Amino acid sequence: MTPTHTPGRLAIPPLPTVLDAFNLAPADEARPLLLDCLGSLRWAERVLAHRPYPTVDALLAAADEAAYDLTASDLSEALAAETLPTLPDGIYSAAHMALDAAHAAYESRFGHAFVICLDGLPADEALDHVLAGIRSRLTNDPEDERVVAAEELRRTARGRLVSSLRGAESAATGPHPAPGA
Repeated sequence: MTPTHTPGRLAIPPLPTVLDAFNLAPADEARPLLLDCLGSLRWAERVLAHRPYPTVDALLAAADEAAYDLTASDLSEALAAETLPTLPDGIYSAAHMALDAAHAAYESRFGHAFVICLDGLPADEALDHVLAGIRSRLTNDPEDERVVAAEELRRTARGRLVSSLRGAESAATGPHPAPGA
């Protein structure tokens, strides 16, 4: 970040961005953020190793590439860290029972948590989308389901990474209390 300088004018460096903070953070501070996005240490290390990123799009592309390269062991590690997606409050108990039963059948068949990306989906459609996804994916053979689960993990990690960056940006640029408040 080199400030531009015009003779006779004060050179003011640009404010650091959330991406700058991610790029400059010690690995031990950035790693937990990445592991919250995708529970694979190898994925997190690969994303960390390619810093600094010139743009958020470059960071997301690197995260996608690292997710595409997950080994079977990496995928198992990431799937073990996942839980059932959080559904909106107010979902009636019969729906929770149906979801719990479908999830139990899925875990019994495939040996890991059901993963589905709900990014961009209206909250009132989440339950139906999750139930339909579990039911249709229960018919997959285990190898095909690992491919689908890996893609859902990649999409979920990407959404979590974007949310983390936006959340950090909002915290950095949000309202601050007045001095002495």
